[in-house]
Amino acid sequence: MDKKRYKVVIVSDSHGLSGLLDQIVKDNPDADLFIHCGDLEDNPLDFNRWLFVRGNNDFFPGDTMPMERTIKVGEHRIYVAHSHRVSFVNREEQLVRIARSYGCDIVCFGHTHCSMIKRMHDVLLVNPGSLWSSRDGKEPSYAILYLEGMQVEAELRFESEW
Repeated sequence: MDKKRYKVVIVSDSHGLSGLLDQIVKDNPDADLFIHCGDLEDNPLDFNRWLFVRGNNDFFPGDTMPMERTIKVGEHRIYVAHSHRVSFVNREEQLVRIARSYGCDIVCFGHTHCSMIKRMHDVLLVNPGSLWSSRDGKEPSYAILYLEGMQVEAELRFESEW
């Protein structure tokens, strides 16, 4: 069993404010992985530390931004999607179903600009919110996962903490 403690930083919906990505990397030098859940609106090749999925506002050509991806981290599998291709109705249930079909126990998604950490049917749902314009009355935010063995901890970091 893998007992290393992994730190995974998750962001979404930066919408061209790419300097924030560099700042987040600088603020999290101990992170093992950086994930962007779509709507970068910039050239993903300029951010070699990040893994991306394509959002509804991402039009950069090439295959560096797939619509979805699965990532193995330690004992966990993470399903990543922007979620704009999933119906608004029952979005969370649909994401859980898709994640389970890929053998994933964590879902990271964006698009809604509403931060959330929630467990549903033994799957952890993480929406880091938006780096620039939240739609839930909270500050802009991103999320951090800590993974050790089968243990998972998740937290949101709001702009006033950056």
